[in-house]
Amino acid sequence: MKIKMFRDLVIANRSCRGYDETYKISREVLLELVDCARLTACSVNAQPFKYFLAWEADAVHTIQSLTKWAAALPGLQIPHEGMCPTGFIVICQDTNIRESLAAHQKDVGIAAQTILLAATEKGLGGCMIANFSPGRLKSALHLAENLTPVLAVALGKPKEKVVLTEIEAGESTTYYRDENDVHYVPKRKLEDILV
Repeated sequence: MKIKMFRDLVIANRSCRGYDETYKISREVLLELVDCARLTACSVNAQPFKYFLAWEADAVHTIQSLTKWAAALPGLQIPHEGMCPTGFIVICQDTNIRESLAAHQKDVGIAAQTILLAATEKGLGGCMIANFSPGRLKSALHLAENLTPVLAVALGKPKEKVVLTEIEAGESTTYYRDENDVHYVPKRKLEDILV
């Protein structure tokens, strides 16, 4: 898909939970994505994040095994077998720079969204994952004491269909899948989010 406008990029940037495992993401691509994230705005310009890059199979498998996906679809094993991401960027807060994790929650979202938009521009897909034990992930990745994992961004070549739908006021925003495994993401209408 050729991206013509920023809005197209935003629409194309969907949380991807199914990947083509034959596509191997490279360290160079992950570096390009982090380079975009490092240039974003940050509260008081503290820049408290460090990034763990995983592109080799063992590291990717370790992170994948410690994350939980698609909480709104508890009856499904997602990603499906053979459709796992081939790369991760784990965003860590360096507590030597900023001790309070809560103070930079919005900043981690800005960094992750920037990574995902940059990945989408490259024809890749990704998913932000916060459902993991920071302590277990920190231990498994042998991170320094001052580094606390706050968000994992899965990355790879998308191998699933994601469809945006508009909902009426009061309808559920919970994402769902149909019998063909198409993933639907309900979005509120513009007029329903204005105050």
